Amino acid sequence: MQSFGRQLSCPTVRRILNDGRSRPQPLRCLHATAAGQAPRKRNFFSSNAVLQQELAGNVEIVKDVPPPPKRKPIRSPAGKTSLRRVAVEAQRSRQNTLQLRAAVEDVEGINRVTAVSVADQFNMDAVVRILRSHGFPIDPDETGFDSDQVIHTRGVNNGDIFVFPSGSMVAWSLPEDVVSDLATKSLLPAAISPHMDQMEMEDLEYAEDPKRENSNIKGDVITLGTKPSLQGDGHTHPRVDTTLAKIAFSSGLARSTKLAVLETMLGKYFESTRTIPTLLSRGTKLPFNRRFMMQKTGELLELRAQLNHYSELTDSLPDLFWDSRHDLGLEGYYDQVGRALDVGVRIKTLNEKMDYAQEIASILRQTMSEKHSIHLEWIIIILIAVEVGFELRREFKERRERLAKNKEGSF
Repeated sequence: MQSFGRQLSCPTVRRILNDGRSRPQPLRCLHATAAGQAPRKRNFFSSNAVLQQELAGNVEIVKDVPPPPKRKPIRSPAGKTSLRRVAVEAQRSRQNTLQLRAAVEDVEGINRVTAVSVADQFNMDAVVRILRSHGFPIDPDETGFDSDQVIHTRGVNNGDIFVFPSGSMVAWSLPEDVVSDLATKSLLPAAISPHMDQMEMEDLEYAEDPKRENSNIKGDVITLGTKPSLQGDGHTHPRVDTTLAKIAFSSGLARSTKLAVLETMLGKYFESTRTIPTLLSRGTKLPFNRRFMMQKTGELLELRAQLNHYSELTDSLPDLFWDSRHDLGLEGYYDQVGRALDVGVRIKTLNEKMDYAQEIASILRQTMSEKHSIHLEWIIIILIAVEVGFELRREFKERRERLAKNKEGSF
């Protein structure tokens, strides 16, 4: 048997015959790839027809194997947002906002509240006469407000018009050109100290909601609740509540417009005095006279008086609402407009700017005072010098006379 095993050339068969068992071969580790999972391709050529058919069948089997699923790529970490992308997004948002605003303004003046300030004050009696001469009804909804506090009338498109004694006018649902003509032309004879070169105009949007009784303001949009409410004796005019809400919102908007006029005037004041700090820092002599100093001091005092004393800008609640017989929370609407338009912050900022302007005016007065004092000192010095000169001349003359007498006595 052993001799027979030596004659065998295959070492594996010889090992099986000698040992009586086969030694296990180590397994090869194959990667679980798509090529390893698919059946082996037999692409060799054969002239045997049976083998060619079997080869074709194997090729079809390989084609029927579904492709391996695609792995989801690993998400790369988000990079920093570039400034260019932020700018593009901001521009796109701005364009969308402008398109929305243009869509709202397709019907001009229909849903817009426009406030304009053209004078320091209005002569309310003259305003009533002018409006009646043009055919405007006075207080059409019978709100009962005194004409010295507010004048309510109604124009085209049933647009409400409110004229305030502070020199401001607020119009609802009227085109801007109509409002401008009415304020700058028709009511101009009733204006006291008009400032047409510093006219300020502000506008908001509004919408009416028939499902709510109360009104509010969010952003730059006023929502008017037009649902009728029962108060007092159980019935009320169908438009009185809405008109009263409009009066409250209009009063707050007129306050903001009046404040904008003072802001513009203070800006021009700073423009005329902006070179003073630069000249002082360089140690240069100020090229201003006493008249200029008095003029700037007077302008500043007038601005501060208009802000804090001669108007209701700093009042928490105007007399218009204290004297009103209606209890509809109108002061709440007035406060809402003030918060929406940052009136309180603007008044505080305006007073701080006026404090800075007051410091500049104080420096001007001090400089002018020093210059005047120096001028007076020089005048006194010159007068003393002249007096000393006269005294020396007198002493010289007396001495010469004494010498002349002594000579005569010696002879």
